[in-house]
Amino acid sequence: MDRVSRRSFVATVGAASVLPAAALLSATEAAEPVKQNAANAAGVATPDVSVADRPTYLFFNAAEVLFIEAACERLIPADESGPGALGADVPNYLDKQLGGAWGAGERLYRSGPWALGTATQGYQLPFTPAELFRTCLRAIDQQLTAKNAAFHEMSGDLQDQYLKSLESGEHDLDGVPSAIFFDMLLKMSIEGFFADPAYGGNRDMVAWRMIGFPGAYADYYEAIDKHGVKFEREPLSLAEDGRGHVHMRPDIPANL
Repeated sequence: MDRVSRRSFVATVGAASVLPAAALLSATEAAEPVKQNAANAAGVATPDVSVADRPTYLFFNAAEVLFIEAACERLIPADESGPGALGADVPNYLDKQLGGAWGAGERLYRSGPWALGTATQGYQLPFTPAELFRTCLRAIDQQLTAKNAAFHEMSGDLQDQYLKSLESGEHDLDGVPSAIFFDMLLKMSIEGFFADPAYGGNRDMVAWRMIGFPGAYADYYEAIDKHGVKFEREPLSLAEDGRGHVHMRPDIPANL
């Protein structure tokens, strides 16, 4: 399904840049009618996200947001089953993980030597996840800019082709094989779509509602003796209070 481009806006530099919702809205509102028309033509409803509901990015800068939002939506597109990555706040999950302890490599071995490992040895690079994303996104932007192209302005088919070229390892992203970056981007997007909303994604538990997952109920005492009966309940988040509000974990990101 084709994705509609968002217009470029001036990049805010630095790992700690904060993009308020209003700034993102003003940068993209001109593209919204086109996006809506394309979605209507495909028979897919676009999520209605107000200014107050838009995520505030703490790790990604403005240029990075344009790529991440477009790429995540191509990996998990909206369709007749429900919202895609954007509707589920998947980019917000990536942002909070990369801006927190995990992104800083809290539990990674960091002393080298950094030899090329085998496929079975897992991650072998000296970069923390945050460093890897920042390095790769900068390299992608430089490579595409040199070709007078911008990922978020490409057609859906061209975006898919470029993502496949990353997956196949065709690019050297300033020392990071593009296949490693793509693998991490894809896995984190899937995590953000299906993880508990406490971690920043799966907005309104849309993924859980889609697959019928009930979430984090503490006990199923009343259902123990009911055999062969479909268990149907509204999903429940780990961080949901008595009024149904989901509170993000206070240590994500850990540096705030």
